[in-house]
Amino acid sequence: MTISEPNRGPVQVRTVTQARTVVPSGIVDPVESARAELKAALAAIEIKGNFPRRIEQASQRGIRRARGFAQRNPVGAAAAVAGVAAVVGGVVWVIARAISR
Repeated sequence: MTISEPNRGPVQVRTVTQARTVVPSGIVDPVESARAELKAALAAIEIKGNFPRRIEQASQRGIRRARGFAQRNPVGAAAAVAGVAAVVGGVVWVIARAISR
């Protein structure tokens, strides 16, 4: 869902749902409770252990943040790109010089 704020423009809003790693309350049967706890524990292990998925999600968050920054401040984004390019170029130059000696 997207809403509009006066100073920020359109903003994404997430609805809150119960996570897969939470054991639902109100279960009286011990067998059902154990199954729910096991299911929640396995879901938590899957979420924590799935590094490719976590890396993908983190990179997507970074891309969204960078695009948002570039839309809000194009001059600052261009300066950041130029700065990163200068740093990478400097590191490559230092490594190449060290290897050539």
